[in-house]
Amino acid sequence: MSITSLKEYWMTFWKYKELLKELVLRDLKVKYRRSVLGYIWSILNPLLMMIVISIFFSFMFRFQIDNYPVYLICGQVVYNFYSDATRQSMNSILHGGALIKKVKLPKYIFPIARTASSFINMLFSLVAVVLVMIITKAPLSLTILLFPLPLIYLFFISMGIGMILSVLVVYFRDIEHLYGVFLLALMYASPIFYPISILPPFAMIIIKFNPLYHIMIMFRDVMYYGNIPSLRDNIVCMAFAILSIGLGLIIFKKYQDNLVLNI
Repeated sequence: MSITSLKEYWMTFWKYKELLKELVLRDLKVKYRRSVLGYIWSILNPLLMMIVISIFFSFMFRFQIDNYPVYLICGQVVYNFYSDATRQSMNSILHGGALIKKVKLPKYIFPIARTASSFINMLFSLVAVVLVMIITKAPLSLTILLFPLPLIYLFFISMGIGMILSVLVVYFRDIEHLYGVFLLALMYASPIFYPISILPPFAMIIIKFNPLYHIMIMFRDVMYYGNIPSLRDNIVCMAFAILSIGLGLIIFKKYQDNLVLNI
């Protein structure tokens, strides 16, 4: 993709920034519209899942992972955001079909808005991470201030994949069902609830092609282990982010004009 194309995307994006804001606010309002607790569920969901999974797995891994609840909830936050953002983005064009058919506007605004609203929900869930760290008396380090770094990489990875899925599902509706199976496989292929040390050498080679693996490692490093991400870690995560958003923009640009004919 040329510099000119990127500039055009940015200019169009800036022109419609108010529409993007309204779409994000709408998604946030709809998500918990009929819920009594509302956004508190963004904190309760990871907490409750962490408690349930910890009951089953903490005994199994008690000698291999220090402070398993913190290890677990950090992995959950990363995976849950990616899963929610890409699922919501995948259906964004279909759900926005009525507006797309009536008004001429950049269609990539819809998957971007879904990713942004999922990102805001994920930020609420970080409160759950801090609560678990305090309750379990986990060590607090200044590296926690670096928490936005892995999450920004994850945001762009999710946005790129979401844009690709939003195009594919318009042409092939079965993608929605197939992606559900993929997310289940991705959950087990990511070190969410198990230690990396149990993986055999061949599995370690494969898992390194999973971007969530690198994001989870970096997120746990800054949140719990007190490690500053290395230059290599940043380059790897940045490469996944650039590759994802680059492919997303290229595919979207190629097929966006015909989307309205297939919605």
